[in-house]
Amino acid sequence: PGRDSLFTLHQRATVLSQKIHLGISTCPNDTFTFHGLMTQSVDWRGLDFRVELIDIQQLNDRLFAGDFDAAKSSFHAALLLANETVVLPSGSALGFGVGPLLLSSKPGAIPADSSQKTLCPGKHTTASLLNSLFYPETATVEHVVFSEIMPKLQRKEADFGVCIHEGRFTWQEQGLGLVEDLGTRWETETKCPLPLGGIVARRSLPDELIAKIQGVIRDSLEFALADRDAALPTMRKYAQEFDDDVLMKHVDLYVNEWTTDLGDTGENALRELSERARSIGLVTPSDSSIEVFV
Repeated sequence: PGRDSLFTLHQRATVLSQKIHLGISTCPNDTFTFHGLMTQSVDWRGLDFRVELIDIQQLNDRLFAGDFDAAKSSFHAALLLANETVVLPSGSALGFGVGPLLLSSKPGAIPADSSQKTLCPGKHTTASLLNSLFYPETATVEHVVFSEIMPKLQRKEADFGVCIHEGRFTWQEQGLGLVEDLGTRWETETKCPLPLGGIVARRSLPDELIAKIQGVIRDSLEFALADRDAALPTMRKYAQEFDDDVLMKHVDLYVNEWTTDLGDTGENALRELSERARSIGLVTPSDSSIEVFV
């Protein structure tokens, strides 16, 4: 082959071995969705994935630092990163009845003034955004890792906490009170499913590469849906709760038709989130809106 042909072969080999630094959360809906990818049970389409599993706020922070090619992101963070990233159609968590819960350490208490403390699972989580939308300036906010919130409430180290993930199913057993389901309030006011988080990819990546990443993620999700129980070992490895029924309840709640494809309904929900974020000054009218990759 001639020199041009050799260069073309070299380019092709580079593309086929393209390394992708992928970050996902340890929550069961992500480990379920990405089970096929992490175990290489689906075709990686010539890509070379390096996967990190960390807390959602750590993912947000690392995305702001430019660490990942693609990663799970709170849609709150995705709003602030809209100039740099696009949202992939597959892998999102949104829906009805999926919202974070505002819990109290003492049943019957409600946020009233700044002498009280509310724990949130990270500055850029959608849960924190909802708390800002619905309970502005009613308590002092402290950000901690999500898994610390319920134990701290039980120890009366804070008055309130915004609970996400598996704790949604176990808070009553721990003697805590429910102030409000923030997701239900969102649904009532907007008539949209609540957009919690999705997979974002760097705009600096070629469209062809983003399309391959999206394809592998969709394949991985479809693989898990075809044999749900096969994903349990992967889910157990990273879960905060080890009961299989709780893990599958989590999947039932957060993995749905919009996880497969955001579609028009998902895009409408993201527009609503953008508008409400602008209404409280989180983003400015000149900032880019969230864009879904097509």
